[in-house]
Amino acid sequence: MGKLVVLKLGTSNFEAGFPVTLQISDENFRPILEITAELPPNPEIPLCYHQWQSIYRQLKFAGRPIGIPKQSKQNPSREDCQKAADNLRFQLNNWLSSPSFRPIREKWLERLLPEDHIRVLLQTNDLRLQKLPWHLWDVLERYPKAEVALSAPSYEQVNRNSPPQSQVKVLAILGNSQGIDIQTDSQILAVLPHANTTFLVEPSSKDLTDQLWEQDWQILFFAGHSATDASNQGKIYINHTESLTISQLKYGLRKAVEKGLQLAIFNSCDGLGLAREFADLHIPQIIVMREPVPDRVAQQFLKYFLEAFARGETLYIAVREARERLQGLETQFPCATWLPVIYQNPATTPLLWRELHLNHNIQQITPVPETPTRKGIKLGTALSAVILTSIVTTALLMGVRYFGFLQSWELMAFDYMLRLRPQEQPDSRILIIEITEEDVQAQSDNRRGSLADEALDKLLAQLETYKPRVIGLDIYRDYPVQPGYPKLAARMKNGDRFVAVCQVSNSQTSKPGIKPPPEVPPHALGFSDTAIDPDNVVRRHLLALAPPPSSPCTAPYALNVQLVLRYLYQEGIQLKFTPDGAWQLGHLTFSPIATHTGGYQGIDALGHQILLNYRSFPDLEAIAPRITLQQVLTGKLPPDAVQDKIVLIGTTAASFRDYSLTPYSSSKGESQQIAGVFLQAQMISQLLSAALDRRPLLWTWNIWGEVIWVWGWAIIGSLLAAYLRPSTYLGWAVGGMFLSLYGISLILLILYSCWIPFVPAAIALGTTAVMLITVIKPIQEA
Repeated sequence: MGKLVVLKLGTSNFEAGFPVTLQISDENFRPILEITAELPPNPEIPLCYHQWQSIYRQLKFAGRPIGIPKQSKQNPSREDCQKAADNLRFQLNNWLSSPSFRPIREKWLERLLPEDHIRVLLQTNDLRLQKLPWHLWDVLERYPKAEVALSAPSYEQVNRNSPPQSQVKVLAILGNSQGIDIQTDSQILAVLPHANTTFLVEPSSKDLTDQLWEQDWQILFFAGHSATDASNQGKIYINHTESLTISQLKYGLRKAVEKGLQLAIFNSCDGLGLAREFADLHIPQIIVMREPVPDRVAQQFLKYFLEAFARGETLYIAVREARERLQGLETQFPCATWLPVIYQNPATTPLLWRELHLNHNIQQITPVPETPTRKGIKLGTALSAVILTSIVTTALLMGVRYFGFLQSWELMAFDYMLRLRPQEQPDSRILIIEITEEDVQAQSDNRRGSLADEALDKLLAQLETYKPRVIGLDIYRDYPVQPGYPKLAARMKNGDRFVAVCQVSNSQTSKPGIKPPPEVPPHALGFSDTAIDPDNVVRRHLLALAPPPSSPCTAPYALNVQLVLRYLYQEGIQLKFTPDGAWQLGHLTFSPIATHTGGYQGIDALGHQILLNYRSFPDLEAIAPRITLQQVLTGKLPPDAVQDKIVLIGTTAASFRDYSLTPYSSSKGESQQIAGVFLQAQMISQLLSAALDRRPLLWTWNIWGEVIWVWGWAIIGSLLAAYLRPSTYLGWAVGGMFLSLYGISLILLILYSCWIPFVPAAIALGTTAVMLITVIKPIQEA
């Protein structure tokens, strides 16, 4: 799996330095790491770039610029250009080796391997930063499969209506060719495999706009003259009399993006201005030349890039390969390898050439084996068909499952089986004190949130006299205790039984997080974040995570984990970790789930998660004894209900909307919601029961166990269809096997808490039976 590295450079300048944020993640997943650092002030960097740029632009070579004047006082040599380039490279690497930037450098080298495929996105609006040759950073040169792309800090994903095409549709605009050769570009495009290229030679603005509106283009190509003016506005020259800015093509280009435009290539000069304006149109990928480009360099880059891209390399690897191959031209055209640059929309993932057309799908369809045409089939032939059909079906089915197409079905089946489990007893080790809507309204007028300082002070004072083992406050308090309640502040600060809650920030959902109570020390905090599935149901138990540095909540463990660890400590049980990273609580040892676990395929398995084994009740809120706040404050709480228990305080008032969906259904068939305090109690009970009562956690087989299981049912379906001749018998037999599969899946879930692949096995059973009926039966009856 590829890696995505994002370097965000904040708004500033070279005179003041730049704040920098590094994020590292697997492709298509949330960042697994985020740290911040700074690049110190260094006004010398833009001066060095300007010196190199001035020399480079005065070199005499046939290029594709218009409107970039060349001074004629003294023509510099290629050696002068190379010296300026070497000086810029030295100054850049010296800057990136600064002590204030070292944490990013060290974390990069620690978390990324030289063989990783790495996309590096440099997010900044500063044009001077974008112009720098970032590919010369000595850290990047250690990674042969890494490439840098530029991107804007602001971006969004555009919903595209792009039906599959039999061939890649390319619109090639051959603009003003005065003084340059763009026929070579057209010849390269003409032989592109699996492509249907339409050439517009020196079109009028109306012809170009009509093509953008009327056709579904996947790649847009421009060859000719272009330039960036003093206001950093990009401009292309489409014929000898007309030039267009991107804003003048805005509506046509926006329509092209909506219809499926994936890539724009500007094989012309000084294209950063074009790319910056294209960013507002949210084109997925753009390739431009950062400076004036010689004719031959432009042609060779296009040839090398399309060869690598069309043979299956990713866009980033293809650009790097083509860019590095330009080094052979640098004796004639200095710094040719600096010119090509990718401008990426971060909301989209890089495309592959084979994803743009249908031919690769047609070529990968497994041919149906020919069957003999003579009357009757020998036993060996039928058995061969059974084995082949079962293997092909299993391989295709597990592949489809791996990409998540069966996940929603598997979760529905899983939820249904959970609801069929027998009812369990409440967990008497937990007491829930709920703040109802009536409790909220009954408190003083100076209340903040659902629980006023006065009520919390009285509640904690009364609970402490009954000696609970630990108290958990599942209510956000991102504000200090009022001055009139010093004892409450002391209890929260010094109480060895008290644990409070906060919320970790989430950059993907733009949730800023919620600060913890200022009085509570860090070791007495737990986060409230939960792992929520795409259908908004909570089926996973988030135990621990690494909060981002910018999060106001830095608690590494969940609130429920903190409460359980304190409870178990008095039982002589402490949390340990095995050498392979598994958790160990006494005799209980378990490993966090991965991205592909059971019916989950491609989930965000951030931090440490396990499957949530709900304690089964018709009403999930019956997990433990509970009492309202007013009942406690009026003396209706018996001491033995508190002593040596986990006391969990939380709100159930509907006005605070702290509710979550669960796999259990109400009598009306709708998903049952429970208040957050009861969800925390379910998670507490799961860990306590597993560690002390040997109640098993939910678990799944490894991938090979699941493959063998599905393959076994595929073989059963094939055998039934191959050897049961009357169709009535076959129907009853297949139905009986479906019931057997369902019974086995339910029994394993009830007795051993094992979640096995029911849906893939059922599909394999039915699919292979149908396939064998359509292939073998007609031949047997011929």
